[in-house]
Amino acid sequence: MAQRIPSFVSAARSVVAATSPPSRIYCSASPSLFFPSGFCAATVGKSCSAGARFFSSKRPAQVASVLLRQRQYVADHSLPSLSIVSGLSGSIAWRGNPPARGVATTVTPDAASPISNTTATTAPQPSTTSSNHHDANSNPGEEQTVSKPIVGYWYLFCGSLVFGIVALGGFTRLTESGLSIVEWNLIKGMKPPRTQEEWEEEFEKYKQFPEFKLMNHRMTLPEFKFIFYMEWAHRMVGRFIGLSFIIPGAYFAYKGYMSKTIRNRSLLVATLIGAQGLLGWLMVRSGLSPELMETAHAVPRVSHYWLTAHLGSAFTIYSIMLVTGLDILRANRVKASVAVENSVKAALATVDVRRFAKYSRAVAGLVFLTALSGGLVAGLDAGLIYNEFPQMGEGLVPSDMWAYSTQTDRNPNPLPWWRNLLENPAAVQFNHRVMAMTTATTILTLFLASRRFTLPRTPRLATNALLAMVGVQATLGICTLLYFVPTPLAAAHQSGSLTLLSVALWLMQSLRYVRR
Repeated sequence: MAQRIPSFVSAARSVVAATSPPSRIYCSASPSLFFPSGFCAATVGKSCSAGARFFSSKRPAQVASVLLRQRQYVADHSLPSLSIVSGLSGSIAWRGNPPARGVATTVTPDAASPISNTTATTAPQPSTTSSNHHDANSNPGEEQTVSKPIVGYWYLFCGSLVFGIVALGGFTRLTESGLSIVEWNLIKGMKPPRTQEEWEEEFEKYKQFPEFKLMNHRMTLPEFKFIFYMEWAHRMVGRFIGLSFIIPGAYFAYKGYMSKTIRNRSLLVATLIGAQGLLGWLMVRSGLSPELMETAHAVPRVSHYWLTAHLGSAFTIYSIMLVTGLDILRANRVKASVAVENSVKAALATVDVRRFAKYSRAVAGLVFLTALSGGLVAGLDAGLIYNEFPQMGEGLVPSDMWAYSTQTDRNPNPLPWWRNLLENPAAVQFNHRVMAMTTATTILTLFLASRRFTLPRTPRLATNALLAMVGVQATLGICTLLYFVPTPLAAAHQSGSLTLLSVALWLMQSLRYVRR
């Protein structure tokens, strides 16, 4: 005999009490509703008519969010669903005892109910595979739509290593240690000299090249050991980064922890890391060329073109690692909750935020280009001239701005204007100043524009941090120039450029919806 229950809430409480562990009640009437345990009486009301009033007061997007959330929960946990054919008010009744989980049960409405001539059944939901609970752990070959969080943390760890090697590379350059190791041996080069004989042999190799003959001919063996260890440490960290990326990456790909997009991107990054090692050796070899001995007023240093390419490649690898890691972790947070996903989409869908996101990408690109112009300054030692600010000599523009492209008695074969901009130290420093001030002004403008509308919390924080960091970086650059490029300030300025790029990328990434 059917047991009459006077209200929907009573039936809901009966099902909650009968299921173990406590479940949720799924009402698939129009509109659908998700009833957490203890939520019905407090929020929806004491009858389903209150539920109708609840939905009528909400926007369609909010109703859809509730619907998606309850359906996902029921599918994930295989809970019983209570389906009412029509109407949201009235009484319902179970036949016999309330159902346990997974048991099909017929429900008949109360005779006094407006739905007295309809029936509803609760049937067990089909067992579905949820991406939140069944992933590559159960099947290494299963395709992932979102990479696992550990992949994101691994990307960020490798990115931090790249940041460290960029900082170490700055010290290596500033201490003029980059040409101390005149050979490239991937395996044998991992072992530094140990005995006195090995050190003497390595020192003799160094003496055969222009840097020793033109600049360091009075260098002693202890001094050589210092610059050797600086370059050796830089190379060893590079090898460690390669192994730290390739070995875990191969394991994650085999276990199916990566989505197809991230697998392809990881292959690209691994290729870039290998190319970075090749660029580093080509850069060093450019400073070992015997032609430097035959060139008047030649300075034994690496080509500033190769140096800038090496620096730009490191910045590119770091940028990919940082953005990818943040994307993966954010995608997993969004994946865990439909409500979070909907809120993120809604927050990033406004016209103002989309326009602001475009400007943030432009700012990130400008920061990157400014850093590359700094590589040209470093390669030409252009920071050792015009150590004043804001003027350069007698004006804002140096008098020898176009010296390399102007034909004179001392320069009978002038360079094209574009080579003058890339090879004239005065022009290179001027260009870097202009780009740095342009970047700072653009970031300030971006910050002021962000005050005109509502930004989500994370982009707002990133915008504030970007303004603060560009102020620090500009201050470091000016101080480095005024104090004739001391090693600590110059190294901090180079690391500051990567920090500024990191914040710009963080802002850019926080303003786009990602699926990784």
